[in-house]
Amino acid sequence: MNLPNSLAIFRILLAPLMFFLLLHIRDNSDAIEISWLNYFCALTFVVASITDFFDGYIARSWNQKTKLGAILDPLADKMLILAAFLGLMIIDRADAWAVYIILVREFFITGFRVVMASENIDVSASIAGKIKTIMQMVAIGFLAMQWWGGEILLWISVILTLYSGYEYIHAYIKNIKNI
Repeated sequence: MNLPNSLAIFRILLAPLMFFLLLHIRDNSDAIEISWLNYFCALTFVVASITDFFDGYIARSWNQKTKLGAILDPLADKMLILAAFLGLMIIDRADAWAVYIILVREFFITGFRVVMASENIDVSASIAGKIKTIMQMVAIGFLAMQWWGGEILLWISVILTLYSGYEYIHAYIKNIKNI
């Protein structure tokens, strides 16, 4: 197993830890100060987000792209985003409609990318998709820490999420017309 795939697996393992920490915030009986749980949760998310950057960078730079990595990387991303947004929604730090829209788009486009890949259509993430991911990560960090502007960043993430989803659909239609 190469380093990028190991980093993706590590991110997969961090997702349920982050979810646990978020739920522990809700269920806390003052055994641990809430601010410390916020810090641990945010730190877990930041570490997981950094592994997201490095697994892709190392895979490209060291020519270590694998079929397993092509499956693990987006799976790890979705598991992390799912854990973060569901946990934040459960503890009432994220708007349920925003979370619903983001998660529906993520699942729809993930399935759509599988269809596109089966038809040999490029499914690489676009610039908008990368910006969407960064904005989602920033919003999650702000919401986890209960910083001002987290809710605004969440809704900006929703807009970018919908736009990047539109780009995938548009690219697919454009490729179908060229066939």
